[in-house]
Amino acid sequence: MPTTRMPLIEVGALATTRAALGAGVGLLVADRLEPRTRRKVGAVLLGVGLVSTVPLVVAIVRGVEPAETAAG
Repeated sequence: MPTTRMPLIEVGALATTRAALGAGVGLLVADRLEPRTRRKVGAVLLGVGLVSTVPLVVAIVRGVEPAETAAG
């Protein structure tokens, strides 16, 4: 699999755009969900975001390439 190196600033920009996209989608559908359901969905999405982001941040800080995924 090819390896791509990105400066930390570009990784931060990528993460910021992902967050903005998620927030935008959330705002678009927010009034269509019941408040209780909205909180549950928000908690799950927050958890998924943390679980998927933490390994990338750790790899960047350590300077180690992230492990290949089965889909990659």
